[in-house]
Amino acid sequence: MTMSAKRSSIREIRVEENLRTKVESSLAAAIISGELEQGELVTVPALAAQFAVSATPVREAMLDLEKRGFVESVKNKGFRVTTVSTQDLHEIVEIRTWLEAPAMRIVATHLKGAPLETYRTLADRIVANVEQIDFKGYLAADTAFHLSLLELTGNRRLVDIVAELRKQTRMVGLSGLRNTEVLRKSALEHHELLDLLGAGRGAAAEQLMVRHVGHVLGWWAGIVEADGAGNPH
Repeated sequence: MTMSAKRSSIREIRVEENLRTKVESSLAAAIISGELEQGELVTVPALAAQFAVSATPVREAMLDLEKRGFVESVKNKGFRVTTVSTQDLHEIVEIRTWLEAPAMRIVATHLKGAPLETYRTLADRIVANVEQIDFKGYLAADTAFHLSLLELTGNRRLVDIVAELRKQTRMVGLSGLRNTEVLRKSALEHHELLDLLGAGRGAAAEQLMVRHVGHVLGWWAGIVEADGAGNPH
């Protein structure tokens, strides 16, 4: 095999891997947001046509999603989006709250009086994606924002664990909240969090994170939340 042939093969592999990653990312965002509903059956040929790619990267992406528990294979039919129980969601949100909220006290010690431009840019991107109804972009920016803050704790394992929990989180009602004030309010909370962190108000930032993560069970899961006085809103 000539050197040029080897390079050509490497490029082809990289293109296939890139396509698989893009397809998996798009499908994961659709499942997390509820655009692809729980129990919905999808086929590789139909998805390949939708993405305008060959069946191979789609099939590989679906197998990766199956390993993550997002879909399950149905013999001779395709893949079915798995159902996440309320108990599953409660457990994931509970663990995320235990980990992400208290960490804000540590993050506040690093960001008090520090430049926040990088984080503001991510927060702006979150708001913009909500306004553009781009759930894939929203979820990517939201994850990047929160993980970048957690990195300031210096605890790599914490960041990895939260990243994995976020991958498992389903926000099945998110797609139904497009063009709503509640979704925009959640997006704007990222700027509110930065205001608190920049002021060194770690305790207040922790409280905001408890509420923010709780939206997964509230607005995004179709459960009516209560305000501070216990009144539904």
